[in-house]
Amino acid sequence: ITELLAAMQVHFPDPARDYEASFMMPIEGVHTIKGRGTVVTGRIARGVLKAGATVEIIGLTDAEAKPRQVVVTSIEMFHKDQAEARAGENCGLLLRGVDREEVVRGQVLIAPGSVKAYTKATAEMFVIPEKEGGRHSPIYEGYRPQFFLGTTDVTGTLVGLDGAKMLTPGDHGKVSLEFQKPVGMEPGMRFAVREGSKTVGAGVILSVA
Repeated sequence: ITELLAAMQVHFPDPARDYEASFMMPIEGVHTIKGRGTVVTGRIARGVLKAGATVEIIGLTDAEAKPRQVVVTSIEMFHKDQAEARAGENCGLLLRGVDREEVVRGQVLIAPGSVKAYTKATAEMFVIPEKEGGRHSPIYEGYRPQFFLGTTDVTGTLVGLDGAKMLTPGDHGKVSLEFQKPVGMEPGMRFAVREGSKTVGAGVILSVA
C-alpha cells in the first residue's frame, strides 16, 4: 500500500499553491449566522489569511465607491474554527460589522491595496464555433453578453476589436471590453462569455484600466 501511495503521489502531484502572494478569495456565497453575523464562503485563490486580519471587499459596487476594509473575526473549515486558511482551501469567513445586504457573490476579498476593481480591460478572446456548442454568427463591436470571471457574473460590452471588423466563430482576437460594474481583476485572469446558459467564448485578461 505504501508503494502504491508513493506511485500515486508521483503521477498525481499536489497542485501548486501560491502561499507567498497577497491574499485573494472570490466570494461564492453569503450567509447570515444567527447571533454571529455575516459569513462569506469561497475558495482561497492565493496567499494565507489569519483570523483577525483586515481585508478589503472590492468589485460590483458604485464606480466611485472606495474599497471597504473589514476585519475577519474568525475562519471556519469543516465546522471548526481555524487560526488561518491557505490557498486552495474552502472556508467561511466571519466579517465584523457587515450586514447581509452589503456583500454579494462575485465580489472579491483581498489583502488591502493588492488588487483594484476596474470597468475596462483588454483581452485575448476566442469565439467558440457552433459545432462545439458556441455561436453560428460573428460578433461585432457593441456585442453585449455576460462575462464570468471566477465567481463574478457581469454584463460587458465589446467596445473594440483591435482594428478588425468582426470575430467569426473559431477566431482568436484581441478585444477591448467595458463592464457595467467594476470588477476585481488583474492581468492573467481567465473568463467565459455566455449568452443565457450557453458558453460562446473564453479568454484571458491582458491589461486593465
